Amino acid sequence: MPSTNDQASAAKALLTAGAVRERCEVVFAAAGRGETRHFRIDLGRLDAVADRVASVTRRRYPDLAVPYHSRWRHFSVGGVDRARLVAAGADPAEQVRAQIDLVVVSVLLDAGAGAGWRFCEAQTGQVLSRSEGLAVASLRAMQQGLFSADPVAGPWRADVEPLARLTPERLASAFQHAAGNPLFGLEGRATLLSRLGEVCAGDRMHFGTPGRPGHLYDYWRLRGEVLPAGEILRTLLDALGPIWPGRISLGGVPLGDCGRHETVPGDGLVPFHKLSQWLAYSLVEPLQAGGLRVDGLDALTGLAEYRNGGLFLDCGVLIPRDPSLLLQPLEAASEPVVEWRALTVALLDRLAPRVRERLGKNAWDFPLACVLEGGSWPAGREIAFERRRDGSAPLKIVTDGTLF
Repeated sequence: MPSTNDQASAAKALLTAGAVRERCEVVFAAAGRGETRHFRIDLGRLDAVADRVASVTRRRYPDLAVPYHSRWRHFSVGGVDRARLVAAGADPAEQVRAQIDLVVVSVLLDAGAGAGWRFCEAQTGQVLSRSEGLAVASLRAMQQGLFSADPVAGPWRADVEPLARLTPERLASAFQHAAGNPLFGLEGRATLLSRLGEVCAGDRMHFGTPGRPGHLYDYWRLRGEVLPAGEILRTLLDALGPIWPGRISLGGVPLGDCGRHETVPGDGLVPFHKLSQWLAYSLVEPLQAGGLRVDGLDALTGLAEYRNGGLFLDCGVLIPRDPSLLLQPLEAASEPVVEWRALTVALLDRLAPRVRERLGKNAWDFPLACVLEGGSWPAGREIAFERRRDGSAPLKIVTDGTLF
């Protein structure tokens, strides 16, 4: 039996984007051999998916100047430049810290809202739902000082004490959760932010004193002007690992967003780190604004979530071996969901060059983050609404609001 130290070393190896890609490829290879239980793959339909994604990209960005897939796109929903509000008038370094505070809190709140939830933005009158609604609700909550130790003098902060004390009731009020407007997984979201506060309080190296997520900027800035994207993710997984409730651990190291699949030799573990990678993508712009150069963005993988995964299912690239699988409620950690997510990551790597070819782009000027934004994520949403009136995912996932 491996020692605790050996297990801890193995765990650290799984806390990388490279491990996500490697383990998902193992599942993909098994599917290609017909050895997966839940889905088979029809790669002959992948070109049609690339056509759809390229078409959506051209419609959304006619000049093909596609920004990175990140939380910042959601803050500007409805043509409103809300990002300019963040710590307006503060010095440049504090603006970056405030932007990081916002995006960390907002991404951690970005699990699926449920089809019935809406957020009515008082400042604009816009009624928003899903990821965009969650983004704007989190920004407006921070503007009101919900996460700040001094809401009047310094609202644009996420400080350890108010985060650690955050209750589901306070979050419900800020996000307009009510009997007729339920926000899915409310308690799980509040718990996640409470754990974030506790972790920031106990980790001065990453989060400074007084602790806040925004001090990650100072941590990375001390390490030089060039910051590999893989290092951003590794830091996030290391520093934020303890916040994830009820997940797999190995040698005492929490693995976060990680599942098991029978086709993976040895420990059977398949990491995804969806929210952490989404956060890493979303930190690129603030860090660049703060004078850091982020390199190696394509070291990160595609996101194993229900829009990208739904695109492949709804387009027939992924085919359930048992059609009744689409009708069953599935736990997020169950093997069918793990298999679906792993195949999604591998297929995104195969979709990206096909999309670039159709757009006349290369990997250097059109990284995977642009394919997602252009791209696969909105195409997944569009076909979901074509197939199902409420735009829900093709699989019925039971989760606690801390995964998708």
